[in-house]
Amino acid sequence: MSGQSGPHDAVFRRVLGEPVNAASQLRAVLPDALVERLDLDRLSRVSGSFVDAALRWRHSDLLFSVPLQGREVFVYILVEHQSSDDPLMPFRMLRYVIRVWDRYLSEHPDATRLPAVIPLVVHHNRRPWASSTQLLDLLNLDRDSAGAAEQYLPRFRFLLDDLTVLDEQALRARPLTPPVRITLLLLKIAAGNPRLVQDLWRWTDDLRAVLDRPGGLEEFTALLRYIELVGEIAADQLHNLITTLGPEAEEAYVTIAEMLRAEGEARGEARGRAEALMQLLALKFGPLPQPALDRLRAAPTDQLEAWTARVLTADTLEQVLG
Repeated sequence: MSGQSGPHDAVFRRVLGEPVNAASQLRAVLPDALVERLDLDRLSRVSGSFVDAALRWRHSDLLFSVPLQGREVFVYILVEHQSSDDPLMPFRMLRYVIRVWDRYLSEHPDATRLPAVIPLVVHHNRRPWASSTQLLDLLNLDRDSAGAAEQYLPRFRFLLDDLTVLDEQALRARPLTPPVRITLLLLKIAAGNPRLVQDLWRWTDDLRAVLDRPGGLEEFTALLRYIELVGEIAADQLHNLITTLGPEAEEAYVTIAEMLRAEGEARGEARGRAEALMQLLALKFGPLPQPALDRLRAAPTDQLEAWTARVLTADTLEQVLG
């Protein structure tokens, strides 16, 4: 799963990062009474991420600002990419919400009240979410003790959109923009699905609707790239589907195929350079420690070239990789 977090993150940010798309998702999942009070037509994205660096392989997040009855509130959306739910998610979400508040206070040092933050977790992959969505359930207390201390304990709950239990009929019924509908569908069914193309034939109307939107070609290209990266499908099957969507779709298909081929060649070149540099470093400095091997394997080509240029003049491994 960690190897696939990049495609998940890219399509989530490209599509849900657009306020009009995010607004359609929020209208679909937030309580009606709250939607009525939120001015979602004025939803705006706030830059930055609040996820711990060590968890970015399995979490992607977006923050939005939106007026509510004349007050600014934030909506924090997090997508969970790992294959099972996270029992500590209520705690993690509370930490992220506190980080939103910390940044708000740093930008508004005279503030004496905090803006509301509405937390939403979108869960995909194969297994339904089974853990609690509220912080109180994480506390190591029996029920009677929790009841006795309840007024002194933090009460926090996040809203959960579990795509694993969302069927196609319910997804079609949501008031979503076409790019969001297809994104949620792909997050739900695409990874490792050898029948993905057959499944997508039922969604050609939405795929065409993506292309027909202003800027839709870019969104369609992002969705197509995601399909190519995470699906286990035959190229001719996908090409047959794409050709029915028109010349713009076929052009995007060709562009993505060329891009992925170039990226594959670049990765192959980087791996070759990394292996050659490892051999040089081992000959000069002896067996390499695992952290150094990890850095070398993860480095891009330009960094490997810079390190290679230092080998002849360096006296220690640290002088090469420092």
